[in-house]
Amino acid sequence: MVRLVPREAKFFELFASMSSNLTEGAKLLAAILLDMQNVEVRVRQLSEIEHAGDDLTHTVITRLNQTFITPFDREDIHKLATSLDDVLDFIHAAAERLTMYKITIAPPAAAELAQIIVRQAEELASAVSLLEKHDHVLDHCVEVNRLENEADQVARESIAKLFEREKDPIALIKLKELYEVLETATDKAEDAANVLESVVLKSA
Repeated sequence: MVRLVPREAKFFELFASMSSNLTEGAKLLAAILLDMQNVEVRVRQLSEIEHAGDDLTHTVITRLNQTFITPFDREDIHKLATSLDDVLDFIHAAAERLTMYKITIAPPAAAELAQIIVRQAEELASAVSLLEKHDHVLDHCVEVNRLENEADQVARESIAKLFEREKDPIALIKLKELYEVLETATDKAEDAANVLESVVLKSA
């Protein structure tokens, strides 16, 4: 007999694993940018974390296709999985820029942006841990959005200073792109927070 409704979809556990993996990746990127030693080895470690994130995303989507009844809207489950994965993708992309462009000295602003991403990842993890009961999820979403605004300001000021002070056009292009990828990661974190907010408001 085919079971149409699995006993337990375990989406909340999967999202907890995704957010934990995301936080681990964010912390590793921040650590690399604070201490540019053994960069290639540590970027490979980050690649493994990113691959684990891809596997978790695939698991969520597969389970979604196999589950008849879900804990919240199917579309929101899909959006949350892909948005959390997007944050990690851009964290990984920022790390790859370090090896691709042979950046050996990370500017302080890049490390500052990475620290903001860590704080966003931690807030997302807290929000996800509360999602099943919906307690105080919105507080964490608001903080993620505030941090995104902070990152915007840091990125704008850093790029302005880069154009003012950097005389090497190649170095300018490399660092500008690094700032932009880091800032995009904070945008993607805001997207994930917006999905979480939507889930809570729909169930209110």
